[in-house]
Amino acid sequence: MGEMVIEREFAYDERDFERVRALILQRAGIALAAGKRDLVYSRLSRRLRVTGHRAFRDYLDALERTPQSPEWEAFTNALTTNLTAFFRESHHFDTLREHLRTMARGQRIALWSCAASTGEEPYTMAMTAIEALGPAASSVSILATDIDTQVLMTAERGVYPLERIANLAPERVKRFFLRGIGVHAGQCRVHESLRRMVTFRQLNLLDPRWPLRGPFAAIFCRNVMIYFDKPTQVRLMRRLVPLLAPGGLLFTGHSESLLHVEDLLVPIGRTTYRRPTQAVEAEQPI
Repeated sequence: MGEMVIEREFAYDERDFERVRALILQRAGIALAAGKRDLVYSRLSRRLRVTGHRAFRDYLDALERTPQSPEWEAFTNALTTNLTAFFRESHHFDTLREHLRTMARGQRIALWSCAASTGEEPYTMAMTAIEALGPAASSVSILATDIDTQVLMTAERGVYPLERIANLAPERVKRFFLRGIGVHAGQCRVHESLRRMVTFRQLNLLDPRWPLRGPFAAIFCRNVMIYFDKPTQVRLMRRLVPLLAPGGLLFTGHSESLLHVEDLLVPIGRTTYRRPTQAVEAEQPI
């Protein structure tokens, strides 16, 4: 029997896929796996409909002809995978809660969510701070960044379907969320006490300069490094660690290992690391 031919709306072949892999690696440092060919077609076919192109080759040609085109942002957004939930990997927030309780009351405390996505992670950080510190949580500020501008718009609104909070403890739901009524039935909004604590900003972690300054008491960099090759991961860590306060914590994703930068950080639990008290020199940008 001959090989099954898949009828596609847009012309798309292996060369197109390899071009996409090269462009997103160059643009955002994301290393797409060889098995993501169908995912790339699914994600980018929407952009071809919007831009009016009939073939991936033409779409990619247009991108490369205009390096400053706003379509680059849409291209990057389309290929960014966003998977998040409130209190995802809850042991991280248990550790953060205890870490915050060791800090002096009234001390200004900065936290950073490197891949904020639709906002669940930074808002969970805010809930954890309030649970740990009570009224003193007013001293906590959370920077939430992501490369994807579309998910940041959702995050800043702070409005979610009710099913996103279905697994939270009832007392947390009552304390931190407002249920929608009327036309907003079936939705919830994070409480203003959380929204005040979080500042959302677009940031590509591969940018040569970051418009931010530490020190941060904790940095969440979860499920980010899986998109980068090992050399890029090492360079990213060597930029992140100097932004941690001495004794500050770094949280990574459950499938991410930092064995290759063990000279920078001390493991203290599952995918949780502490910055040693001695100084760590910052390296050059990625």
